Amino acid sequence: MASVVAVKTEKRPAADPQDADSNAKKPRKLLPSLKTKRAPELVLVIGTGVSSAVAPQVPALRSWKGLIQALLDAANDFDLLEEEESRRFQKHMQEDKNLVHVAHDLIQKLSPRTGNVRSTFFKDCLYEVFDDLECKMEHAGKHLLRSVLQLMESGALVLTTNFDNLLEIYAAHQGTKLESLDLTDEKKVLEWAQEKRRLSVLHIHGVYTNPSGIVLHPAGYQNVLRNTEVMREIQKLYETKSFVFLGCGRTVDDTTFQALFLEAVKHKSDLEHFMLVRREDVGEFKKLRDNMLDKGIKVISYGDEYADLPEYFERLANEICNRDVATNGWGSPSLNGEEQQNGFNTQKSLLQDNRS
Repeated sequence: MASVVAVKTEKRPAADPQDADSNAKKPRKLLPSLKTKRAPELVLVIGTGVSSAVAPQVPALRSWKGLIQALLDAANDFDLLEEEESRRFQKHMQEDKNLVHVAHDLIQKLSPRTGNVRSTFFKDCLYEVFDDLECKMEHAGKHLLRSVLQLMESGALVLTTNFDNLLEIYAAHQGTKLESLDLTDEKKVLEWAQEKRRLSVLHIHGVYTNPSGIVLHPAGYQNVLRNTEVMREIQKLYETKSFVFLGCGRTVDDTTFQALFLEAVKHKSDLEHFMLVRREDVGEFKKLRDNMLDKGIKVISYGDEYADLPEYFERLANEICNRDVATNGWGSPSLNGEEQQNGFNTQKSLLQDNRS
């Protein structure tokens, strides 16, 4: 005969929805002094952190060291180095020697003394390293690029320390053509600094599609540094606009960036720039924040994880661009033809990206 066991159950109080909300991860608030900026007041500085978020499986995009190692591997794959040379380069990499010098020596080894770009093996190694980037872009990273493009089409300028053209590739798929600039073209750099080439991306180290424009240290772009008109316009940008550093761990220490923007700017603490970083170690975060304030840069945490950046930056871009649209709808100067086209492209890119 089956027995029946009575179990006394205790009624639990219903879960308070407010408790669930408090346990849920709250997104970081947008800093008022940043979210109230207009897009044309901004210069977006794109670092390796953005590229590595877009295509994380490409080691060359993660760091300067990763790029040099990838170039060295490509040179070995093509039998371009003697065994002893390869060992020497690898030893310097392991010892963390001055990586700029290591890269310079490797490029010299792969380049002809004539300076003919067509016959340089460096070009082949670059294309091998950055081959087929389009297929390696991940969805979360595309969201980040979409927000950059949204701000760019609303008037923000964009410069990058990266050699890749991920932003340009993404924009092309959204129907927007972006031009890649490097420091060898003084005329176009001047026009970019004068805001006449808003739909251009300035690669201050060069872009892999133009190997002759790649520079690793200030000696590589003396022509720009000597051009007082270009330098004056570039310095003016840093003094009059707000730079927003994305994925830029050490860009402010970069010799190219310093020579272009920092060295001639005297009262840095009077400036208002922004650096978005992950808050991993509280002590390191506070140290970085205090150090950057002296340079006129506000360090802002977008979250505790790298994955928090696309969502944070999307909210920021929407806030800024929507405010611009609302402002222009209430009596601000009307957009010119090019800007109207840019606005159309922005909406089109958002729709296309949502379908993909």
